[in-house]
Amino acid sequence: MNRDTLARILDLARWAPSGDNTQPWRFEIVDDHLIRVHGTDTRDRILYDYDGHPSHIAHGALLETMRIAASGFGLTTSLSISSEGDDRSPTYDIRLAHSPTLVRDPLFACIETRTVQRRPMKTTTLADKQRQALIDAAGEGFRVQMFESLGDRMKVAGLLWDSAKVRLTCPEAYPVHKEVIEWRARYSKDRIPEQAVGVDPATARLMEWVMQSWGRVAFFNRYLLGTVAPRIELDLLPALCCAAHLLVRPQRPPVLLADWVQLGIAVQRIWLTATHQGLHLQPQMTPVIFRWYARAGRRFSTAPTLFEQALNLSGDFERLAKATPADDFGFFARVGVSQEPHSRSIRQDLADLMKA
Repeated sequence: MNRDTLARILDLARWAPSGDNTQPWRFEIVDDHLIRVHGTDTRDRILYDYDGHPSHIAHGALLETMRIAASGFGLTTSLSISSEGDDRSPTYDIRLAHSPTLVRDPLFACIETRTVQRRPMKTTTLADKQRQALIDAAGEGFRVQMFESLGDRMKVAGLLWDSAKVRLTCPEAYPVHKEVIEWRARYSKDRIPEQAVGVDPATARLMEWVMQSWGRVAFFNRYLLGTVAPRIELDLLPALCCAAHLLVRPQRPPVLLADWVQLGIAVQRIWLTATHQGLHLQPQMTPVIFRWYARAGRRFSTAPTLFEQALNLSGDFERLAKATPADDFGFFARVGVSQEPHSRSIRQDLADLMKA
C-alpha cells in the first residue's frame, strides 16, 4: 500500500465524534503499514471529561472509524495500545494489511454523513428492524436498554431537565460552555457552531451576551430564570420529541483504558448504525457523567448543593433504568427520524491533525 491510501483512511477517520468536537488525537504515519494515533484528554480543563474517560471513549470511536474506513480499501487493521500512569497520553498503533477477500463494511458510507441532531425529532416509533440493529450494533460485552414509550420519554425529560440545572448552574462548567460554541456560525472545525446548538436565534443572542461572564450567568440564573429557556429548548423538548432513548450498559465495569476504548467502539457502531437505518442521534451524557462523580463520592463543584443534586439525579436515573448504584452506565442518547441538520461541526484539516 502507499501513503496516499493511508492519508485517505485518516481523512475519513477524522470524522469520528468527540465531546464538544475536541478531536483529542494526532496522527502519525510511521511507515506504509503502520499508523500511530497519539491520544490526549481534556480532564484538566473540561469538567465533563471525567478522568479522561469520555476522551478515551472518543479514541475508541476513532479507532472503529479507522477500521471501517480501511475496509473500503481492502485493508484489515490490528490494534495495540500503550499507556503510562493515568492514561493521559495513550498511544494506539494500527497495523494495516491487505486482505483480498475482505468485504467493505456497510457502515463505510455513513462515516461522513453521521452527525448530531440536537433539535426535536419525529416521535415515529422505531421499526423492529431499526431497534434490533441498534441493540446488535453494541456487540458483546454491552447491553442496550431502550426507553420508547411516552411515559418513559417523559421520565427522561425530567431527568434531563434536572441534569441541565446542575450543568447550567455549575461554575466549574461555565468555562466549557463559554468556549464550546462558535457564535453566529453554521459550521465549526473545532467547536459547536451556534446554528447546530438547537436554540432559536433570540435565545442564541441572549446566551451569547449572558455567557460573556460568570457574573451575568449567575445573575440571570438567580433572578431572571436564566436556565429555563435553554432547558426547554435543549433538554425538555428534544427528550420528548424523539423515537427513543438508549442507554449502553457495560456488562462488566470498565477499569482499564482498553475497556473505555471498547465502549467507544460500541458507541460508534451504534451511531453509524443509526445513520445507516435512516435515524439521527444525539448524545446526552451529562446525567451519566454526573452519576460517575456522584457514585464515586467526588465533589465536582464549590457550589454546595450541586453534589447532592447529582446524587438525587443518579437515584432517578437508576430507578428509570431499574439499576442499582453499583451498575455501570456507559453512554446515553436519543434517536429518531428527522430532517438532515442544517448546521454541524466539521473537523480540523488532516494536515493540522498530523503530529509535528
